Amino acid sequence: MEPEPAESAPHPALPRATVILLTLATAAVVAFGLSAMRGIVIPVFFAFVLTLCVHPLRRWMQGRGIPRGIATGTTIAAVFALLAGFATIFIASLAQFSALLPQYAPQLAQLGASITALLESVGFGPEQTQAVLAGFTPGRLISFLAGLLGNITSLVTSLVVILTMLILMAVDGSRMPAVLTHLNYHRPHLVTAYNDFGRNVRRYMVATTVLGVAQGLFNWLLLAILQVPGALLWGLLSFICSFIPNIGYFIAIVPPLFFGFLTGGWPTVLAIIVIYGGINTIIQSIIQPKYVGNAVALSETITFASVLFWAVLLGPAGAILAVPLTLLARTILLDSNPDVAWWRPLTGDKKALEVILKQEDEAIRARRARRGTAGPGPASTPKA
Repeated sequence: MEPEPAESAPHPALPRATVILLTLATAAVVAFGLSAMRGIVIPVFFAFVLTLCVHPLRRWMQGRGIPRGIATGTTIAAVFALLAGFATIFIASLAQFSALLPQYAPQLAQLGASITALLESVGFGPEQTQAVLAGFTPGRLISFLAGLLGNITSLVTSLVVILTMLILMAVDGSRMPAVLTHLNYHRPHLVTAYNDFGRNVRRYMVATTVLGVAQGLFNWLLLAILQVPGALLWGLLSFICSFIPNIGYFIAIVPPLFFGFLTGGWPTVLAIIVIYGGINTIIQSIIQPKYVGNAVALSETITFASVLFWAVLLGPAGAILAVPLTLLARTILLDSNPDVAWWRPLTGDKKALEVILKQEDEAIRARRARRGTAGPGPASTPKA
């Protein structure tokens, strides 16, 4: 008789500490890789988000019997029209800004001299103050802005990648329902997680875009009334910054304050802070977190931390795409794996906590009611 083959011994489970260290090491490698390839990651992911946003239009057209090719071409044309309109306004605003700065060269020089005098009075040396004074020139400010936006070559490259990926993703997206139907037989949790991700991204983009457009129009009209130079540019900037949760307003208000001070002095600055700042604070700090938070089920703490994290990793574009990127990370790490999906409430999803929160509220109301019906205690009898 031939001896029976020995059963292979099961692999011992790794210690929990080792698993955690391996997970952190993998996350660090992925983060460095994304940062190194930000020139590719940002335009590709931006095209992916736009494709998700226009997908309901294609689905609506196909549901009414329109051929697949026509529906795909219509969605591509719609996205191209949006990008073309935005690019036109953006380029016109930058041209206005470049033509605007040289007109205020004397005011910039005077402001720089005042700041250097203040720095010298508190003990800064002449080299530091001269460096500050040299920065208050139109050429330096334009160079600083160009450094934030990137050179023309990188912008054109990103635009070409976005447009190319939009066409390819739109064509591939026409087959996505069939792909999801196929995957549903093998990985139903992954399909559910992907569908939830698409819905959440669309809700976030719609809510943020609507509030951002209203915010940009209001800021444009207000700054035009206050006769602040570049009102259209600052309205566009406030619209872009509305996609940066919590801190976008503080970025958008700096240029209007600067140019308002150059043209109208402190009264204009005070008006911008009170009116512009007050309305925008309400929109970005109260209205937007409520609707956006309900749309994506992310806590405000994680939302703010994600802005800082993705901005460090991918630059300014990472701050703008922080919420969709965080939703994608949650989809991959939590939602697609039912064994760890119970962590989802820690990210801000309140669905699993509704019953517990309701019980806590009822307990609080019951304690308040008991204190109300108990009344004041018996009055102490004074001694004779």
